[in-house]
Amino acid sequence: MHRSEHSDVDIELKMLMEAIYLKYSYDFRDYTGASQKRRVLHALREMGCASVSALQARVMHEPTAFSQLLQYLTIPVTEMFRDPSYFAALREHVVPVLRTYPSLKIWVAGCSTGEEVYSMAILLKEEGLLERSIIYATDINPQSLEKARKGVFPLDSMRDYTSNYQQAGGTRSFSDYYTAAYNAALFDKSLCENVTFADHSLATDSVFAETQLVSCRNVMIYFKKPLQERAFGLFHESLCHRGFLGLGSKESIDFSAYGPRFEPVLKRERLFRKR
Repeated sequence: MHRSEHSDVDIELKMLMEAIYLKYSYDFRDYTGASQKRRVLHALREMGCASVSALQARVMHEPTAFSQLLQYLTIPVTEMFRDPSYFAALREHVVPVLRTYPSLKIWVAGCSTGEEVYSMAILLKEEGLLERSIIYATDINPQSLEKARKGVFPLDSMRDYTSNYQQAGGTRSFSDYYTAAYNAALFDKSLCENVTFADHSLATDSVFAETQLVSCRNVMIYFKKPLQERAFGLFHESLCHRGFLGLGSKESIDFSAYGPRFEPVLKRERLFRKR
């Protein structure tokens, strides 16, 4: 008897992702298998379901169950000024070019709970560019976006964030940017005056603006090749002539069909420029 190399769980996972796509238009079908499987199995335990099929039944009939599952499928792993050398490179190599534009549009794609957005806003403020910038902060998780809008982060993360900020070339005292209260750090609202938070999926949505810089970091690692290609296509289309693209430290555009359309600015920091 011929046995398929796909386990029952893998088949159920495929069916779950198809069901989510058909019912809610969230497309996780080209997200990488191992991390997706890990997240779904964790969600099973937390949500008290006996099998992936049982979870699918709940997701199909209870929108609240889908919202809950979404939190597991898009677990954010993020911090402010993550990979400080990336932000230092933005300051040194990208900001001088951005200065030449009368107004700026910057897209932070897959912004999660907003740490990257506030980091970008602080950097632009210190470089005198925040006033003339519009930052589009997008994510597929509405609850993460809501958190990002609030700008409240755990106070006990501030020591690490401060250290990152200093290594990224910060020019002020990091504590200037937030007020501490009740074990939380509330970031200055003025940082987000020009930020538009929007629900956007790299899997199903299209480009919405011409931008000078796209920063999409540590998002592609969860995508399979077809979805990576789609995302690179969106970034290429969104960027103006000679616009910049920043990726996460474990991501690369080298093996993409879009690779030849970008040139490295600093390969080690994953900074590229549209040819």
